[in-house]
Amino acid sequence: MADFTDDGIDRTTTLKVSGLTCGHCVAHVTEELEALKGVKNVSVVLNKGGQSVVTVVSDVVLEDAALAEAIDEAGDYSLDTVERDVRIS
Repeated sequence: MADFTDDGIDRTTTLKVSGLTCGHCVAHVTEELEALKGVKNVSVVLNKGGQSVVTVVSDVVLEDAALAEAIDEAGDYSLDTVERDVRIS
């Protein structure tokens, strides 16, 4: 389950995803990630034949398993890495 925060700070999660080849792929991945609770924005930089960069802005900490499930549900794509922003208190 994602942890909600009450500090009003958005979290940025950067995903490296393989298998995206066109705008339809981007649309499917975007739709599935936007359906996750707490997600505010998804942007994709398509790299045909390589790793595309997917940036997810959320007001919650997203679990790797939920991200992987969304990518899998979108189609025949592979979630390669997950990087989160670093917050300094």
